[in-house]
Amino acid sequence: MKAGVLLVEDDHFFAKVIKNQLEKAGYNVVHCLNGEEGWATFQERPFDICLLDVIMPGMDGLALAREIRDKDENVPIIFASSRYMEQDKLNGFEAGGDDYLVKPFNMEELLCRMEVFMKRSRLLQNDKQIIFNLGSLVFNYSEFKIYHEPTNTNINLPPKEAELLKYLCENPNKRLKRDVILLSVWGNDDFFTGRSMDVYLTRIRKHFKLDGTVKLETIHGKGLRLVTDNEACRVL
Repeated sequence: MKAGVLLVEDDHFFAKVIKNQLEKAGYNVVHCLNGEEGWATFQERPFDICLLDVIMPGMDGLALAREIRDKDENVPIIFASSRYMEQDKLNGFEAGGDDYLVKPFNMEELLCRMEVFMKRSRLLQNDKQIIFNLGSLVFNYSEFKIYHEPTNTNINLPPKEAELLKYLCENPNKRLKRDVILLSVWGNDDFFTGRSMDVYLTRIRKHFKLDGTVKLETIHGKGLRLVTDNEACRVL
């Protein structure tokens, strides 16, 4: 079965080009002209990946991403926008996006990035559960959730934040260099990805406050260390 793509783009010509190229690559694409139409369509049927413009009249791409993420914390969201400032990209990640491409972009790059997300989705569809115990916190990577039973707290994680936390959990109590983390989770270590990682690290530290035994230390000039009294236990 072809993977379904929700394409929300108000530029008719650009959307036609992207839709044609994606369909040639084997995707089933549904195009919507604005955020309201995109949101209505997303509620009617499941999609495997969402490709959203940011600047649109009415509901923009950021607002649409937040609605989508509230309904489905796992579906990959890629922004495609003419906005290129660092803060614009960070806003995209904070809204729940997994990736951000600046127009005009290379179609091969988009297809490669989409394939990365599709591979991840296929892995998550199997029956195995990947779970890490961190003090009184339980991180279920397969569901992109953190559970804290003492306070009855459940936290949904954006996919990229879950991937970052998984990498940290696989290397507990070790000094991890920033560039190694970036290459492992993002695939590159440029300035922008470093800033986006900092956004997620701030969120992860906030989650850890639920349990005083788990900490994420910054080793100035050297990297990071996930500190936990017990080894992060992975259960399959």
